[in-house]
Amino acid sequence: MAALSDDWSTRHSVLANARRTAALINALSGTGDREPQPKPAAEAAAVAVAVAVAEVLREYGESEPVELAPDDVVRMRVAALLLRDVFAAEDVDAAAAALNRLLAEQTGPLRLTSHGGSAPWHPHLDSHDDAPWDEWFLTSSCLALTVLLWDHQRPPGGLCASLACRNVYITSGPGPARRYCSRRCATRERVAAHRRGQRATDTKSHSGSGSGSGNS
Repeated sequence: MAALSDDWSTRHSVLANARRTAALINALSGTGDREPQPKPAAEAAAVAVAVAVAEVLREYGESEPVELAPDDVVRMRVAALLLRDVFAAEDVDAAAAALNRLLAEQTGPLRLTSHGGSAPWHPHLDSHDDAPWDEWFLTSSCLALTVLLWDHQRPPGGLCASLACRNVYITSGPGPARRYCSRRCATRERVAAHRRGQRATDTKSHSGSGSGSGNS
């Protein structure tokens, strides 16, 4: 039982749960607030989001079968939008305020569960072990983000600084604050900034070379 408990605790640590939150928010943001789509395209997009969400849940240790109805995904997207406010907070006070609102309005009292003895005892903020996906997602995310903020005394995550990216990410451990969700976004932005600087230099150079005195 000790080995099982240790394995479960590793897979379901606060940091792992927080990272699952970020991954789910990013997967659920796939359809975004865009222009209305034709019904077949909208249905295909909804299916793609549901598949992506299920993959994230499996990656983070959710037991099979992972069954998501279309309404589940819709409600989880609403929860994801609420949680994005925590990631969009500019400082720790704003992040704490956003979490306090969610804890007051969206979660139940703290309780302990072992899921009928199938897992070690651990805290939940949802109403019961069989709560809907969206309730479980929102409440478990609030719990993990709250503990991270408490532990590190800084926002638990952020929004990617790349204008071409809408992803959220988790900040953890010491070191300088992150600005991007991934190395890919950071590299893309550095390359774009370099190219903008190069174009500005070239424009200035060309402008300077053509500004000589033509009259004697």
